[in-house]
Amino acid sequence: MSTTMTETAGSEDRAGRATTPVGGSWRVFITPAVVVLLAAAAMAYPQFADLDSTEARSLSLGYIGVKTWEHVLLTLASTVLVLAIAIPLGILVSRRWMRWSTPVVLAIANIGQSAPPVGVIVLLAALVGIGFWPAVVGLVIYSVLPALRNTMVGLQQVDPSLIDAARGIGMPARRVLGRVELPLAIPVILAGIRTTLVLNVGVAGLAAFIGAGGLGDLVVAGVNTSRVLTLFIGSVLIALLALLVDWIAGLVTKALQPKGL
Repeated sequence: MSTTMTETAGSEDRAGRATTPVGGSWRVFITPAVVVLLAAAAMAYPQFADLDSTEARSLSLGYIGVKTWEHVLLTLASTVLVLAIAIPLGILVSRRWMRWSTPVVLAIANIGQSAPPVGVIVLLAALVGIGFWPAVVGLVIYSVLPALRNTMVGLQQVDPSLIDAARGIGMPARRVLGRVELPLAIPVILAGIRTTLVLNVGVAGLAAFIGAGGLGDLVVAGVNTSRVLTLFIGSVLIALLALLVDWIAGLVTKALQPKGL
């Protein structure tokens, strides 16, 4: 009887987890609460500390706010471009008539991620100039691989018998892709997009080296002027922003994941 009760309790527990809505538990908000508290402490401390004029200007609330916004724009622009490239390309090369190109596409994408990110960004600056868009292109080159690979792997893992069954009832290829393959591949694809987002937040700190702004400006200013506090605050804020973006991406992933998967 105890075994039956244990199994019943386990089934109810699993059912409860499966039906818990996104954000339905207070535990979900622990991460953003900690991130907000740490970010508030990091930004508040310099306002009361005894700093020289250079450091006070670099760590003023207005300057940090502008740099944070620039960092968010760099991340969003590069992620949107990655999605526009990686998902259609991943779908294309996963088709039977294009699978011969898979090693070539992955090799090219691997080149971008295997190269040092600062090297990619500086090389682009030398070729096309400095500023926001060269930095965005560098971020795209560096972070396209996770989204591309996960799109391909997610589609390749779909049970072929399900695809054959869909074709057997007369569904055209486009409907098979939209109704069967993509819904089943969504969890793997979303995991790749989440990885791309977090990569972009971290690597966007290097965009400061080519005048693209962002929180990397604090890090560069700290290094150039030997201001350890500026360097520390800039690094901490980039790390906290990455944690916050990862939390948001996790919620979106849970919300978009088809029920039952």
